[in-house]
Amino acid sequence: MTISVRLSDEDTELIKTYANMNNISLSDLIRNAVLEKIEDEYDLECYNKAMKEYKENPKTYTMEEVKEELGL
Repeated sequence: MTISVRLSDEDTELIKTYANMNNISLSDLIRNAVLEKIEDEYDLECYNKAMKEYKENPKTYTMEEVKEELGL
C-alpha cells in the first residue's frame, strides 16, 4: 500500500536529514514513527484504565500470591 503525505520543504529536509543521520530509509522512519505513536497512545489508554480500576478497588497482591493463584 502506498500513502502520500504533504510536507513543507522544511519538514521534508528535516526528515531526510534525520533518516540519513540514522542510516534508515524514509519509509522505515515514517512507518516506525507512526507505529510507535499508536503504541504509545494504546499504552497510555491501558495505563489510564488500569489506574481507574485500581482507584476503584486498590487491592494489591504480592508476587507470591500471584504465583500461588497461577499455580507457578
